[in-house]
Amino acid sequence: MQSIKGGAMMSYNDGGYGRSNRGYGGGGRRFGGSRQYDNTPKPVETGKEYDVSITEISRKGDGIARIEGFVIFVKNGKAGQNAKVKVTEVGQRFAIAEIVEAAS
Repeated sequence: MQSIKGGAMMSYNDGGYGRSNRGYGGGGRRFGGSRQYDNTPKPVETGKEYDVSITEISRKGDGIARIEGFVIFVKNGKAGQNAKVKVTEVGQRFAIAEIVEAAS
């Protein structure tokens, strides 16, 4: 500790430097912790078929469709295409599907 003119004391442990409940990681919120969507039921299930509209293309070239806002990557899908897809994998934030039948 250091003595400061006028009798005031300054310490690194008095709450000013990294000891507050605000800022990075404070107040119970941590980076990389559990998120609300981790335990919510998904609108799709592995092995089931769904009719979707592919609205865009991913960076890897797969089509992107959504069901109730849940992202589905469609292998070999093209933007603007309507198709029946079969979900092959469901993750926490997205699903992967294959085209079963292209709609006309």
